[in-house]
Amino acid sequence: MTALSLDSARKIIDAALAKAADLKLKPLGVTVLDAGGHLVAFERQDGASFLRYQIGSGKAFGALATGVGSRAVANMAIERPHFMQGLSGVSEGRVVPVPGGVLVRDSAGAVVGAVGISGDTSDNDEAAAIAGIEAAGFTPDAG
Repeated sequence: MTALSLDSARKIIDAALAKAADLKLKPLGVTVLDAGGHLVAFERQDGASFLRYQIGSGKAFGALATGVGSRAVANMAIERPHFMQGLSGVSEGRVVPVPGGVLVRDSAGAVVGAVGISGDTSDNDEAAAIAGIEAAGFTPDAG
């Protein structure tokens, strides 16, 4: 399994923010977690509101916790609200079930972390996360 290094996390963040600039997105917060849900790196653009870290990390944490991108977690919340209520309880409210949390897979397909982005629409957050992950040489899994 490939580790998700600080250098890789910085590449993900830089490329995600470059994609955001290309798309003219609102100011973002970009969170990169390792496979155990631990923070590797976070960056908040000037003008991004103060909860961007919590929201982005909740998207990434939810993806890691369930093994699918947060787009699928959002569908779970709609289709299985009791499951989501239980997941929220056992995670102490850390899961944010909306798109924008993308699993990071290495070349062997193993999950090495997740990226969570918050600041624009969920679809745009997800697009920036995917661009960042690809630019760092990993495979995105948005669910």
